[in-house]
Amino acid sequence: MKLIRTTEAEGAVLCHDITQIIKGVTKDARFRKGHVVTKEDITVLLSLGKDQLYVWEKAEGMLHEDEAAEILCAICRGEYMDRSAPKEGKIELTAACSGLFKIKNEALKAVNSMGQMMIASRHGNVPVKAGDKLAGTRIIPLVIEEEKMEAAKKTAMEITGGSPIFELVPFRKKKAAIVTTGNEVYYGRIEDTFSPVIREKLAEYDTEVMGHEIWNDDDKKVTEAILRMIEKGADMVICTGGMSVDPDDKTPLAIKNTGARIVSYGAPVLPGAMFLLAYYTAGEGDSARVVPIMGLPGCVMYSKRTIFDLVLPKIMADDEVTAEELASLGQGGLCLNCPVCTWPACGFGKGW
Repeated sequence: MKLIRTTEAEGAVLCHDITQIIKGVTKDARFRKGHVVTKEDITVLLSLGKDQLYVWEKAEGMLHEDEAAEILCAICRGEYMDRSAPKEGKIELTAACSGLFKIKNEALKAVNSMGQMMIASRHGNVPVKAGDKLAGTRIIPLVIEEEKMEAAKKTAMEITGGSPIFELVPFRKKKAAIVTTGNEVYYGRIEDTFSPVIREKLAEYDTEVMGHEIWNDDDKKVTEAILRMIEKGADMVICTGGMSVDPDDKTPLAIKNTGARIVSYGAPVLPGAMFLLAYYTAGEGDSARVVPIMGLPGCVMYSKRTIFDLVLPKIMADDEVTAEELASLGQGGLCLNCPVCTWPACGFGKGW
């Protein structure tokens, strides 16, 4: 810290807050600690009676908080993210498009364990919209060792393989097919109230429903319907009905008989325990495409948010769901059925 004349302060960094008092109007800091003095600021400072200032004296190997904040931002910021200008060592990241927000948790924890710097974010594996706040980073002291920032960068990059800690995967426009099963719907005994719910949820992601078939509890016909939809170009197939363990419920068998790879039949989520997820590989070689097939339990029809809401964002971002990820949903997998649903701004499904 050194004392300089205010008229010579352009480009200097303040070491303390400078308060402005206007009777009946304001009594607050006009310039904060860490502020870089501009040419325009000098007149204001003089009007506040500040002919001399205490400013930061740059030392070899030390970084100002805003310089260090740029390094921290570079460690964190992935593609499709906007950023704020540095202010008092802080930079915020926001979504530039709608997509799936993902976090490399091990790297995030490692950087936050180094001290004198911090990264705070929303939960990962959640859908976000353009303009949503994603994360905030901050350098704690006014100055920090350059060596420490380089160590943080090295640590993070070693863990992530050179990629940023945060990733925003844009949602893809997809074509979905619905296969409704159940004798009660097929024979007109009851109205199909399940498909409208599915269409409404898909509409949140601007997804086209390119086909819809209704079949009785004949697993062979359901298998054929699924394969037919995939052959017609469906990017995902959603099966409703027939997902319990009742003798007439054949949908899990029908999905299995397509030859798809079953990821899991069952998930530690309420509502949504009887969920089935599989991936079917259509075609071969470079033209092959992987089509997710989902068997949805009846709760999706009447519960506000379920396992389907947790998995669908990943499906829309082509982010493959693994059995390990589904198993991790146990913590946070219990929906509390709040009177006013605020998902995804709540704890439901934040285990992965």
